[in-house]
Amino acid sequence: MIPGRFRQAFRLDEIEGRYDRVVFGTALALAALGVVMVASSSMAVAEGLDVGPLHFLLRHLVFLAGGVALGLAVARMELRTVETFARLGLLVCFVLLLAVFVPGIGRTVNGARRWLNLGISGFQAVEAVKLLLIVWLASYMVRFREQVQTRWWGLLKPMAMAGLLVVLLLFQPDFGSAALICAIAGGMVWLGGVRMRYLFALGMLAVPMLAVAALSESYRIKRLTSFLDPWADPFDDGFQLTQALIAIGRGEWFGVGLGGSIQKLFYLPEAHTDFILAVIAEELGFIGVLAVIGLFAALAGRALVLGLRAVEMGRGFAGYCAFGVGLWIGLQALVSIGVNLGVLPTKGLTLPLVSSGGSSVLMTCAAVGLLLRVSYELDRASRQVARARGDDGIADADLVASPADVAGGRSKRAKRRADPVYGEAA
Repeated sequence: MIPGRFRQAFRLDEIEGRYDRVVFGTALALAALGVVMVASSSMAVAEGLDVGPLHFLLRHLVFLAGGVALGLAVARMELRTVETFARLGLLVCFVLLLAVFVPGIGRTVNGARRWLNLGISGFQAVEAVKLLLIVWLASYMVRFREQVQTRWWGLLKPMAMAGLLVVLLLFQPDFGSAALICAIAGGMVWLGGVRMRYLFALGMLAVPMLAVAALSESYRIKRLTSFLDPWADPFDDGFQLTQALIAIGRGEWFGVGLGGSIQKLFYLPEAHTDFILAVIAEELGFIGVLAVIGLFAALAGRALVLGLRAVEMGRGFAGYCAFGVGLWIGLQALVSIGVNLGVLPTKGLTLPLVSSGGSSVLMTCAAVGLLLRVSYELDRASRQVARARGDDGIADADLVASPADVAGGRSKRAKRRADPVYGEAA
């Protein structure tokens, strides 16, 4: 007699899925690297502030633990439940971004009013907005897929909502997050099949407005000029970038060794947050930077692969959520790495899962949890299909339609829509 816990599930709803190992493994590796590098890069800063050498490390670990708990909660939540609250999530986005302007609730840090005062800690509202906007956009594109793909109005509505959020961000001001949200929204509707001429026309209107916003503040102009030639004023406007480049240059191929960075000792500002990659480059060298880039490429690439498979299986909401998370993590990592290497102007964006930062760590973990949920439901659906068709083996997360499906009288998409197991064909 086979023990109950090993009993083969005969009912389709008894079959469970598995979480994607690539997503889990890469996220775990990035988080572990972040703990090590936050410890290495923040001790000198903490001692200078007289808060104890482990202050920022302990803070990072607390938020990481909270992020893991939040990610696990999201990973165990059915996507149909998440979709139910998508429109409420959009309303929460506006509430959060407006709340930062309310006296007593909003808090100003470094001249920007981006933080919510939660008493024991601050919370950067835009971090939650990124995830909530992705969920709403995914829901919208499932409900109005035909309009998004064929009509101007179908594209204009979601981009208008994203545009309103961008306007609120520019008033804070937070140009980096505003540009990132524009890129995520544009990327999601593009992957959703919007006509390129519509997206191109909208981009021709949005880019000049963002350029005007970028040049409307003197500090943004200084960032641009210092980015173009940081060595022209290495002790003032170009100080941060020149110190980052010095750190990267000192690392050479294999670095000076973990903990051996000199630039983090009061030379490189924001060494444990925005410019943590420069410390990685100095201590772990070119090989360390390649490893970081490889991990982010694997995580973002896997998210896009999962999104494509979900869309092909008729699970549009899951697919667009995966697309959005992949774009978010991939683009933010790209910008942060580019800023550290001096190929992009300073934007104030952290390196996801690696940099010290409470709200960023929390919401990135939640995003990874959503991505794991997508992989779980895809694997579960694949196993259900295998059981419904009478296959002896149980499909894994990489299951795709067999060549026999393609050779048959119907296309893969038509057969999947006809299959009652999926039931979520858009």
